[in-house]
Amino acid sequence: QVQLVESGGGLVQAGGSLRLSCVASERTFSNNAMGWFRQAPGKERDFVAVAGSQGGYKYYSNSVKGRFTISRDNAKRTIYLQMDSLKPEDTADYYCNAVLIDNYIPLFNSWGQGTQVTVSS
Repeated sequence: QVQLVESGGGLVQAGGSLRLSCVASERTFSNNAMGWFRQAPGKERDFVAVAGSQGGYKYYSNSVKGRFTISRDNAKRTIYLQMDSLKPEDTADYYCNAVLIDNYIPLFNSWGQGTQVTVSS
């Protein structure tokens, strides 16, 4: 069963930081690259970042590279997204999922409830 629970969002001023967490079920997490996606109001859900199954491989979208850091704790089946130097354009609902490394699309069609991030200017 695919289960994903995101947390850590909130309201922050531009330039601030937030740390998101996502706990996944065993089936969702084990041996999969895991990553983050986001969906801004009125827009499609976009890829943000991915970490390989052992955490060594990491890749970021150009819009967050140098500001966001993804990490994972396999013992806790949890991934994190440290978001620094936040900008108003980072405002979105953030979701996690397993990721297909070939094209950075989600592996599963099921999603968690997401966590809302709002960055004020």
